[in-house]
Amino acid sequence: MKALLVGAGGMGRAWGRNLVEEGWLAGWCDVREGAAAEAAGDLDIPTGTDLSDLIGRVAPDFVVDVTIPEAHHDVTLLALSRGLPVLGEKPMAATLAQARAMVEASERAGKLYMVSQSRRYDAGLVAYRRLIERLGPLGILHADFAIGAHFGGFRDEMASVLLVDMAIHTFDEARFLSGADPVSVYAEEYSPSWSWYRGDACANCLFEMSDGLRFAYRGSWCAEGLPTSWDGDWRAVGPNGSAIWAKNGTPYAELVMGDEGFQRPVERVEEPPATLDAGIKGSLREFVAALETGATPQGECHDNVKSLSMVFAAVESARRGERVRIDSL
Repeated sequence: MKALLVGAGGMGRAWGRNLVEEGWLAGWCDVREGAAAEAAGDLDIPTGTDLSDLIGRVAPDFVVDVTIPEAHHDVTLLALSRGLPVLGEKPMAATLAQARAMVEASERAGKLYMVSQSRRYDAGLVAYRRLIERLGPLGILHADFAIGAHFGGFRDEMASVLLVDMAIHTFDEARFLSGADPVSVYAEEYSPSWSWYRGDACANCLFEMSDGLRFAYRGSWCAEGLPTSWDGDWRAVGPNGSAIWAKNGTPYAELVMGDEGFQRPVERVEEPPATLDAGIKGSLREFVAALETGATPQGECHDNVKSLSMVFAAVESARRGERVRIDSL
């Protein structure tokens, strides 16, 4: 398998290391003159700034897009138009209209377009989903995210910085854990007086999901002290009990064991995480396996656009100050 990697920033280099480990990196592209060559170092591979030219020179089996979100649309459409499958970084696109155009391009080309939601390949998250299955049909799912992130740079100037830059991870995790899809959302964005961001850095969102599940999200990029994990701290509730995953620890639950008493008797159970291919490595290997077998991978564009729609629906709800249906976007 030969991969052409597009993007030579920090994340691009992380993808490059994983592609080299698998023996798949065959070319590297970046619009900045010399950036791809510098990232490639001693690797004997073609580099350059022109993606179309490099596709011709490398003849790759697939393209990995690790550019900025605003470039995802153009990179993906070009690669698909040349008959190449694409594995892209999140978020899929800078707008929902662009994302839908990318899905349509995948359909026209008959080629796989997958978005890497690398946090799905976390052993703790996978263990938590197994534990949630023991709760029965979920009715309540909560996620708290609170980190005082002093990035500096472009994030400090972004509008809706939490929802646009970070919440896609948690929203996609909610879909992964529950197996449910979004129906509507009511959201508020705000910033406390001490926030160092120009735009709103905090948000509360209540999603109605399919089958009546309610998913509640509370998040902040400017919460100093007592941080949650980067995956968020979770509580899930079903008829058979409740399950918690916090601080990236071992997920645990209390399951109902009888039908008497003011509070029903419960038994505590844990679900130790198993070993798996984590993060970028996990999504990369699933993508290549899908190319080899024809299986539909996690993050396939028709599915991933549902997670992206949660972000844009939440932003729109906060702007309007009213509930927004996903299918109205």
